[in-house]
Amino acid sequence: MDIVLWILVFLGTFLMMEGMAWFTHKYVMHGFLWKLHKDHHRKDHSSWWERNDLFFVFYALISICCFLLWGNKNVWIALPIGLGILAYGITYFFVHDIFIHQRFKIFRNANNKYAKGIRRAHKTHHKHLGKDDGECFGMLYVPFKYFKK
Repeated sequence: MDIVLWILVFLGTFLMMEGMAWFTHKYVMHGFLWKLHKDHHRKDHSSWWERNDLFFVFYALISICCFLLWGNKNVWIALPIGLGILAYGITYFFVHDIFIHQRFKIFRNANNKYAKGIRRAHKTHHKHLGKDDGECFGMLYVPFKYFKK
C-alpha cells in the first residue's frame, strides 16, 4: 500500500468530516433529533454531560468500527478513515467543547484572527434558541464575514 494514498485518505476523511458535521448539525441536530441537541442551546439541566454529547459518541462508534474492520478483516482503507474521524473528533472536542464553550478552563486567551472568527460564528449560531432559523452550522470552516472586524 502506498503511504501517499493512505495520507490522502486520512486527510480527505478529516476534511469531509467538516461537511458531515455541518450536514448533521443543520439537518439532524436542528431537525428530527432536536430533542437531543436543544440542551446545547438552552441549558435545561445541571449536569456537565449534555444529551447533545450523544452525537460525539455516535461518530466515535463509527471510528471504532473502522478500526475493527481494519484489524479483523485487514481492510487497509478502514484505518486511515477511522483515524481521520478520530482526528476530527479530537479537534472538535478541543475547538468546540474546550475553546468555544470552555467546558475545561483552558485556551481562554487565544485571540488570533481565526480564533475570534470561530467564536463570533458560534456565538451567532447560539443566538437562535430554537431549532429553526439557525445559521453558521460549521465548526472549523465558517463564512469569511466572521473574520472581519
